[in-house]
Amino acid sequence: MVSLSPADFEGLTRLTQALVRTPSLPGQERQAAGLLQQAMMGCGFHRTWVDEVGNVIGHYKGAASGPTLLFDGHMDTVDVGEPSAWKHGPYAGDIEDGILYGRGAADMKSGLAAMLYGVKLLADGNAALRGDLFVALVVQEEPCEGVAIRHLIEQEGIQPDVVVLGEPTNLGISLGQRGRVELEVSTYGKASHAAMPQGGVNAITAAARLIFGIDLLASQLHTDPQLGPGSIAVTQITSRAGSLNSIPDLCQLIIDRRLTLGETEARAIAELQSIINRERIRAEVATTEYEMTTYAGYVARGRNYFAPWLLSEEDHLTRRVVRSVEKVLGARPRTGTWSFSTDGAYTMGTAGIPTVGFGPGEENRAHTVDECVRLDDVAAAARGYAQIAIDLLR
Repeated sequence: MVSLSPADFEGLTRLTQALVRTPSLPGQERQAAGLLQQAMMGCGFHRTWVDEVGNVIGHYKGAASGPTLLFDGHMDTVDVGEPSAWKHGPYAGDIEDGILYGRGAADMKSGLAAMLYGVKLLADGNAALRGDLFVALVVQEEPCEGVAIRHLIEQEGIQPDVVVLGEPTNLGISLGQRGRVELEVSTYGKASHAAMPQGGVNAITAAARLIFGIDLLASQLHTDPQLGPGSIAVTQITSRAGSLNSIPDLCQLIIDRRLTLGETEARAIAELQSIINRERIRAEVATTEYEMTTYAGYVARGRNYFAPWLLSEEDHLTRRVVRSVEKVLGARPRTGTWSFSTDGAYTMGTAGIPTVGFGPGEENRAHTVDECVRLDDVAAAARGYAQIAIDLLR
C-alpha cells in the first residue's frame, strides 16, 4: 500500500492552499495553469505540456505497453458570490482544525493537487506501470462540462481506455450522473399599444401558459432506479417590446432539463413541443449553443447537451477501483452517483469510455459559501490515485 511522507503531506497542503488562493474563473485559468504545470515538473511526470485550449496535461510513461488511464479534473471554479457572506475569505486559503476553506477547495482544486501527488508517489516508488497514465487538468468545465476534455481526446490524440474523474465524492466511488440539456423556448406574439392590448397577442401570456404546462410535466418525467427522476425548471425569462407601454411580441425562456437514463435531448424537446401544440402557442424550441474564448485564445464551442451515464456496480472497473480505494482507506468505500453533471457526460455519456469518479471533498460543499475540504482526505485521495494507477496498470 502506498504511503505519504510528512514532507509530501506538507507539500500537498501547500499546493492545495496555493490553488485555492489563485482565482480561476472560466476563461481566467492562466495563473492556476502555470502553477499546476510547475508543480507537475516536481512530481515525476515524464512530460508536461499545455494544449491549444489551455488544458494542462502530464504524462507518466509506463514501463511496458498496456492500457491508457486518464485522470481528469477541472481548474476553473464558479464565482464566490457575495464575499462578505464568507466567514473565511473565499481566496484566503485559511486552514482551521485540519480543514482548508476557500472557493474550489472541494470542487475541485484539492482533487487536482491530489492527482499530482498521486503521480509523485508513483515516481518516488519507481512504479513500473504496464500502460500509460495521463493527468488532464482542463478549462471551462463549470459552464460547459466535456468541451475541453473532448478536444483532448478528439484532437490531441489521447485515447484513454479508462477515465477517473476527480470531482468531490467524499472518498467514495461515483458511478454516474444525470445528464442535462439547456433549452431555449421562444414564444411569439403580436405587438400593439398597451392601451389597446386586444389589438395584439402578448408573448408573455403565451409563455405563462407554457410555464404552467411545464409545472405539470415535472411530476410526469421518467425515473431511473439509480439516477432518480428527470427534472425541469425555467431558469430565465426575457421579453421584447417596442417600449414599456407596448405589448411584447417575443418572450424567451431558458429551461434547465436534467435527464435521467432513458431520456434524451429529442425526448425533452418533444415533451415541450407537445405542450406548445396543446396550448396552441406560436413557439420554437432549440438547444442552446456554448461559445467562449479560453485564456489561451482558443474559441471553445459546443451544444449544451450532456448525456446521462451510469457504470454498473458489477462492472469489472467498478470492482477494481473499489478494491484499490479499500486498500487505502482500510474500509470499503461507498458507491453512488453525483447529483451534478461532470466531464463524464462526454467521456462515458458520449464517447463510451468506462468512467468512474473518486475525489476528496463533499459534494454538498461545491459552490457553497465557506466551501472546504479536510486535508487528511486530500492526502488519502493522493494515495488512492496512486493505488488505482498501480492496480489498473499492473
